[in-house]
Amino acid sequence: MDKENRIWQWSAHIIMIALSAACVLPFILLFMASITDESTIVKEGYTLFPSAFSFEAYEYLWKQSSQIFHAYGVTVLVTVIGTLASLIMTSLLAYPLSRKDLPGGQTIAFIVFFTLLFNGGLVPTYLIYTQVFHLKNTLFALLIPWLLMNGFNVLLMRTFFSTTIPTAVLESASIDGAGEFKTYFRIVLPLSMPILATVGMFQALGYWNDWNNGLVFVTNPDLFSLQNVLNRIMSDIQFLTTNSRMGTSQALAQLPSETFRMAIAVIGVIPILLVYPFFQKYFVKGMTIGAVKG
Repeated sequence: MDKENRIWQWSAHIIMIALSAACVLPFILLFMASITDESTIVKEGYTLFPSAFSFEAYEYLWKQSSQIFHAYGVTVLVTVIGTLASLIMTSLLAYPLSRKDLPGGQTIAFIVFFTLLFNGGLVPTYLIYTQVFHLKNTLFALLIPWLLMNGFNVLLMRTFFSTTIPTAVLESASIDGAGEFKTYFRIVLPLSMPILATVGMFQALGYWNDWNNGLVFVTNPDLFSLQNVLNRIMSDIQFLTTNSRMGTSQALAQLPSETFRMAIAVIGVIPILLVYPFFQKYFVKGMTIGAVKG
C-alpha cells in the first residue's frame, strides 16, 4: 500500500473512532452521572470522573423493584404484541400499494400520506377511544392509539416492495398457481427482512418509549408501563424534595433527584442497547433501500 492510501486509511480510522466516541461517550456519562453523589453533581456538575460515588439512586429504585419489574413486564408484553401486530398490518397495506395493478391504489396512498399531515387532535382522539371503543384502562389503550399504524412506515415499506421485490418473481409465482396471500407469505415476506427489521425497530422503540398513551388512557396502576412508573416515581421525588426544602423534613431534601433522573434513563435504555445490535445489519439496508423513492 502506497503512502497516500495509508494516509487516507489512517484518516478514515481516526474519523470513525471520533464519531464512535461521540456516540458512546454520552451513554458513559449518563451511567457515571447515575452513580455520582448528589452533592458532587450539584457542586461539580456532570463529569466522567466524579470525585465521589453513590448508588443511592439505584437503592431507591430497588425499593420500588416490585413495581418496576411489573411495569417491565407490561412494557415488554405491549412492545412485543404491538410490534408484531403493527408489522402485519403495515405490510398487509404496503404490499398491495406497491402493486401497480391495484384499483384505486393512488387514492389509498394519498389517504395514507394525508394522515402524516393532519390528525384529529387530542380531545377527539380521547373521546373516540374512551367513549366509542371503551379502551380506557385496558392493554389495548397502550397498543392501539397512534402507534399500531404509521403512515410513514407504510410508505417506507411500500417503496421497498416496489423497488426490491422483482416483478418477474411475482409473475412466476402467479403462473405456478400461487394466490396473493401465498405469494405474500412465501415470497414477499422472506425477501423483505431488512425493511421488516427496520420498521419493527421503529415500532418497538415507539412502544418502549411511549408514556403519553399511559398518561392519557390509563389510571389503573397495574397497567402502568415502565415509562409511566418511572415518570411517576420521578414526580414523587420532585414533590418530596420541593416540600422538604420548604421546611417539612431535612431528610427528604437529600433525595437523589439529579442522579435519579440519570438512573431512570439507564434503566429505560439498557434493553434497547441490548437488542439493537441484532437488528443493525438489517436496519441500515432497510433504511437505504426503502428511502430511495417516495
